[in-house]
Amino acid sequence: MSSSTQESAADKRADRSAETFLEGGCFCGSIRYQVPRSDYPAGNCHCTMCRRTSAAAFVSWFVAPKTEFTIVKGHCEELESSEHGKRYFCSSCGTPIACELAEHPDVIDITICSLDDPEAIEPRRGFFTDTRLSWAASPA
Repeated sequence: MSSSTQESAADKRADRSAETFLEGGCFCGSIRYQVPRSDYPAGNCHCTMCRRTSAAAFVSWFVAPKTEFTIVKGHCEELESSEHGKRYFCSSCGTPIACELAEHPDVIDITICSLDDPEAIEPRRGFFTDTRLSWAASPA
Protein backbone atom coordinates (compact mmCIF):
# COMPACT_ATOMS: atom_id res chain seq x y z
CA MET A 1 0.00 0.00 0.00
CA SER A 2 1.41 3.40 -0.91
CA SER A 3 1.97 6.06 1.73
CA SER A 4 -0.75 8.26 0.19
CA THR A 5 -3.23 5.37 0.46
CA GLN A 6 -2.19 4.79 4.07
CA GLU A 7 -2.55 8.50 4.81
CA SER A 8 -6.01 8.71 3.30
CA ALA A 9 -7.09 5.58 5.21
CA ALA A 10 -5.79 7.17 8.42
CA ASP A 11 -7.57 10.43 7.54
CA LYS A 12 -10.83 8.54 7.00
CA ARG A 13 -10.48 6.81 10.39
CA ALA A 14 -9.82 10.19 12.03
CA ASP A 15 -12.85 11.70 10.28
CA ARG A 16 -15.07 8.85 11.50
CA SER A 17 -13.67 9.24 15.00
CA ALA A 18 -14.41 12.98 14.96
CA GLU A 19 -18.00 12.25 13.89
CA THR A 20 -18.45 9.64 16.63
CA PHE A 21 -16.43 11.04 19.54
CA LEU A 22 -15.63 14.29 21.27
CA GLU A 23 -11.90 14.32 21.87
CA GLY A 24 -9.74 16.40 24.14
CA GLY A 25 -6.70 16.53 26.34
CA CYS A 26 -4.29 18.68 28.21
CA PHE A 27 -2.28 21.66 26.97
CA CYS A 28 1.01 19.78 26.58
CA GLY A 29 -0.52 16.72 24.89
CA SER A 30 0.47 14.20 27.57
CA ILE A 31 -3.19 13.32 28.21
CA ARG A 32 -5.81 12.53 25.55
CA TYR A 33 -9.38 11.41 26.13
CA GLN A 34 -12.58 10.75 24.24
CA VAL A 35 -16.31 10.47 24.92
CA PRO A 36 -19.07 9.55 22.48
CA ARG A 37 -20.81 12.56 20.91
CA SER A 38 -24.06 13.25 22.76
CA ASP A 39 -26.19 16.08 24.10
CA TYR A 40 -24.53 16.22 27.52
CA PRO A 41 -25.75 18.55 30.26
CA ALA A 42 -23.28 21.40 30.73
CA GLY A 43 -22.82 24.48 32.85
CA ASN A 44 -20.48 27.00 34.43
CA CYS A 45 -19.52 26.31 38.04
CA HIS A 46 -18.82 29.32 40.23
CA CYS A 47 -17.97 27.43 43.43
CA THR A 48 -14.91 28.55 45.34
CA MET A 49 -13.23 25.15 44.93
CA CYS A 50 -13.46 25.31 41.12
CA ARG A 51 -12.13 28.85 41.19
CA ARG A 52 -9.18 27.93 43.39
CA THR A 53 -8.18 24.74 41.54
CA SER A 54 -8.37 26.42 38.13
CA ALA A 55 -7.30 29.98 39.05
CA ALA A 56 -10.25 31.21 36.98
CA ALA A 57 -13.53 32.97 37.70
CA PHE A 58 -15.47 29.79 36.90
CA VAL A 59 -15.07 26.40 35.22
CA SER A 60 -17.23 25.16 32.35
CA TRP A 61 -18.10 21.47 32.71
CA PHE A 62 -20.10 18.86 30.86
CA VAL A 63 -21.39 15.72 32.55
CA ALA A 64 -20.96 12.28 30.96
CA PRO A 65 -21.44 8.71 32.19
CA LYS A 66 -18.16 7.46 33.69
CA THR A 67 -18.37 4.37 31.52
CA GLU A 68 -18.18 6.52 28.36
CA PHE A 69 -15.13 8.60 29.37
CA THR A 70 -11.90 7.00 28.13
CA ILE A 71 -8.33 8.18 28.63
CA VAL A 72 -6.61 7.09 25.41
CA LYS A 73 -3.16 8.50 26.19
CA GLY A 74 -1.33 9.27 29.41
CA HIS A 75 -2.45 9.29 33.01
CA CYS A 76 -4.25 11.93 35.07
CA GLU A 77 -2.99 12.89 38.50
CA GLU A 78 -5.64 12.83 41.20
CA LEU A 79 -6.34 15.52 43.78
CA GLU A 80 -8.76 14.78 46.58
CA SER A 81 -10.18 18.30 46.67
CA SER A 82 -12.71 17.54 49.40
CA GLU A 83 -14.05 14.59 51.36
CA HIS A 84 -16.58 14.02 48.57
CA GLY A 85 -14.70 15.00 45.42
CA LYS A 86 -11.66 14.15 43.31
CA ARG A 87 -10.18 16.23 40.52
CA TYR A 88 -8.01 14.95 37.71
CA PHE A 89 -5.33 16.99 35.99
CA CYS A 90 -2.11 16.77 33.99
CA SER A 91 0.96 16.62 36.22
CA SER A 92 3.13 18.10 33.46
CA CYS A 93 1.16 21.21 32.43
CA GLY A 94 -1.54 21.44 35.12
CA THR A 95 -4.58 21.35 32.81
CA PRO A 96 -7.72 20.42 34.76
CA ILE A 97 -9.43 17.51 32.96
CA ALA A 98 -12.23 16.09 35.11
CA CYS A 99 -13.93 15.87 38.49
CA GLU A 100 -15.81 13.07 40.25
CA LEU A 101 -18.26 13.70 43.08
CA ALA A 102 -19.38 11.05 45.58
CA GLU A 103 -23.02 12.19 45.36
CA HIS A 104 -23.04 11.37 41.62
CA PRO A 105 -21.00 8.15 41.40
CA ASP A 106 -22.06 7.15 37.88
CA VAL A 107 -20.99 10.35 36.09
CA ILE A 108 -17.87 12.42 35.59
CA ASP A 109 -17.62 16.16 35.04
CA ILE A 110 -15.25 17.00 32.18
CA THR A 111 -13.83 20.47 31.51
CA ILE A 112 -15.33 21.84 28.31
CA CYS A 113 -12.24 23.86 27.44
CA SER A 114 -10.06 20.73 27.48
CA LEU A 115 -11.99 19.58 24.40
CA ASP A 116 -10.28 19.98 21.04
CA ASP A 117 -13.47 21.78 19.97
CA PRO A 118 -14.94 23.55 23.02
CA GLU A 119 -17.66 25.00 20.76
CA ALA A 120 -19.11 21.47 20.55
CA ILE A 121 -20.78 21.82 23.97
CA GLU A 122 -22.44 24.99 25.23
CA PRO A 123 -22.94 25.58 28.95
CA ARG A 124 -26.64 26.27 29.49
CA ARG A 125 -26.79 26.90 33.24
CA GLY A 126 -24.83 28.13 36.18
CA PHE A 127 -23.95 26.32 39.39
CA PHE A 128 -23.16 27.89 42.75
CA THR A 129 -24.06 31.29 41.33
CA ASP A 130 -24.51 32.52 44.91
CA THR A 131 -20.69 32.53 45.15
CA ARG A 132 -20.10 33.99 41.65
CA LEU A 133 -17.59 36.84 41.63
CA SER A 134 -19.37 40.16 41.15
CA TRP A 135 -17.35 40.99 38.03
CA ALA A 136 -17.74 37.53 36.44
CA ALA A 137 -21.14 38.43 35.00
CA SER A 138 -19.90 41.64 33.35
CA PRO A 139 -19.57 41.60 29.55
CA ALA A 140 -15.94 42.82 29.50
